[in-house]
Amino acid sequence: MVDGFIKVAACTPKIKVADCEYNAERIIEMLTEASKKGVKLCVFPELCITGYTCQDLFFQDTLLNGALAALIKIAKAAENINMLIAVGLPVKAKGKIFNCAAVIYNGDVKMLVPKTHLPNYNEFYEARHFAAFNGESAFIDLTKAFNDGEKHGAFMRQGLIRFDNLPELVIGFEICEDLWVSNPVSNRLAQAGATVICNLSASNEVIGKEQYRRALVSNQSARLVSGYIYCSAGDGESTQDMVFSGHNIIAENGTILTQSRLFENKMTISEIDLKRLAFERRKLSTYEQERNCDEKNNIPSITLPALNFEKTSLTRKYEKTPFVPSDYSERNERCHLILQMQSHGLMKRISHTNSKSVVIGISGGLDSTLALLVCVMAMDLLNRPHTDITAVTMPCFGTTKRTRSNAEFLCRALGVSFREVDISKAVLQHFKDIGHDYENHNVVFENGQARERTKVLMNIANQVNGLVVGTGDLSELALGWATYNGDHISMYGVNSSVPKTLVRYIVKYYADTCDYPPLEKVLNDIYDTPVSPELLPTDESGTQITQKTEDLVGPYELHDFFLYHGIRWSCEPKKVLRLAEYAFSGEYNRETILYWLKTFYRRFFSQQFKRSCLPDGAKIGSVTLSPRGDWRMPSDAVCRLWLEQLDEI
Repeated sequence: MVDGFIKVAACTPKIKVADCEYNAERIIEMLTEASKKGVKLCVFPELCITGYTCQDLFFQDTLLNGALAALIKIAKAAENINMLIAVGLPVKAKGKIFNCAAVIYNGDVKMLVPKTHLPNYNEFYEARHFAAFNGESAFIDLTKAFNDGEKHGAFMRQGLIRFDNLPELVIGFEICEDLWVSNPVSNRLAQAGATVICNLSASNEVIGKEQYRRALVSNQSARLVSGYIYCSAGDGESTQDMVFSGHNIIAENGTILTQSRLFENKMTISEIDLKRLAFERRKLSTYEQERNCDEKNNIPSITLPALNFEKTSLTRKYEKTPFVPSDYSERNERCHLILQMQSHGLMKRISHTNSKSVVIGISGGLDSTLALLVCVMAMDLLNRPHTDITAVTMPCFGTTKRTRSNAEFLCRALGVSFREVDISKAVLQHFKDIGHDYENHNVVFENGQARERTKVLMNIANQVNGLVVGTGDLSELALGWATYNGDHISMYGVNSSVPKTLVRYIVKYYADTCDYPPLEKVLNDIYDTPVSPELLPTDESGTQITQKTEDLVGPYELHDFFLYHGIRWSCEPKKVLRLAEYAFSGEYNRETILYWLKTFYRRFFSQQFKRSCLPDGAKIGSVTLSPRGDWRMPSDAVCRLWLEQLDEI
């Protein structure tokens, strides 16, 4: 199991009702195809060996015996396929008939899992034919059916499948209605340790059911922090009173990894990340411990010999910008919500501190623009004039005409109080005081300007009885791309939980929805301006930015990707590299990604001291680096292990 991935499949074969031999052949064909694609866990629909719609034929021994013979045929055909298989059929036991999932591995039937909840309403009358599982197991002797001179048998019971070489992979099974009840069987399975739930289903199609089914599977995988494979019946079932669409869904912790289109009758394949699930369960203090759950829930486990793994090829989608939804309408909704969260957070702080004003440094760049927009929205919420916002532009050696003019145009369009404080003379005097040569454009040259700007903002805030609103974003905090006691400090940081890749889209969203052409024009120009701290002198024309942040620390789209997968999901560096190569294929080669990934880890570890003393700022998304929030890290931690793993590649 390389990097925690297991390739899984939900397979809907085209069947014939009551033709067990034919159905077994179609199942075997799909198993062969799945094996060629590297699938290690394959799930088929409920009662697919016979067909779900056999009705009173289920009482016929001819059908029941034919189903058992077909099961043995499937098991023997899968003897040399290194794959766990779940397939549905009716089983005679304890004088009744049970709707079961047969679990097959290495040519043998390891378990028969009976359905617990039987529908008896509308078009479903399973209780007419089947008995509900009451928790009492039964041994099914399969020796005669196998007819190979060896003893075979399997317990009919609810149980878990484990593998002696894969502690993260624990598989549980439920059948259709077992999920649709108020207390699904999968709840107990997950409490007992199941990380992947397989649902063998025969869900008929009616208007609106597709969306409900998808939400049900997604939500259950989220509640259980599990992988969920839902496989439903399709073509070939009787259409006497119903139609079946073969709606297959593979989900992981609330996310639909993939799903089939209705009525396609196909094999649906994706990869479940077991290490990601294990990390999230360890992290959640509310997730019940696995200890003693087997006894409490009467759910025994079967441990099988090793499931062999090669490197799993990836088919699931990884967004290049995981913080930014790819869907346009969803992205706009997120941008709107973030602006609301930021502005309400700032509104509370202004109200609580009884501040007469807010003070913000405006550079004409993305971060300060977003922060200013939040200030405007907060004042609107307080029914206060925009003039209670003091926006200060502080040009110096690297300020370009473009950013300087954009800063002023923006403030005019928003109707805020605007001040310009040229800090050039003050910085030159400071250089003279400490004996620094102006021609030496080192860190002293850069940080001297940043700290002067912060001093100006703080003192103006004292003048106007206001508080300084910080503009630094989450990506800058991750990289430590801020001057300590410079732009690193404020009285409230509204952008502290917003990554750089998302900042751009929020500004663009505001431009597209403000309905004020002068503001729209300047916001679009700011959106198109390269990210820069503007601390190094411009060219002679004063128009060209000579210092571009992404040339120095690397592309923010890469760093945000590293932050999301490496920190939010705690992926190992080698896995982060693999996912980045997969997501950015054709854009960045491996050497480039590896170079910036090493840069990310070096900077992330070495710059923790800046994050340890951050000003307040509301958490916006799933990742925050506040020392009072989700991220606690010693400032002296060493990144050797992380870098050594990358050096070994």
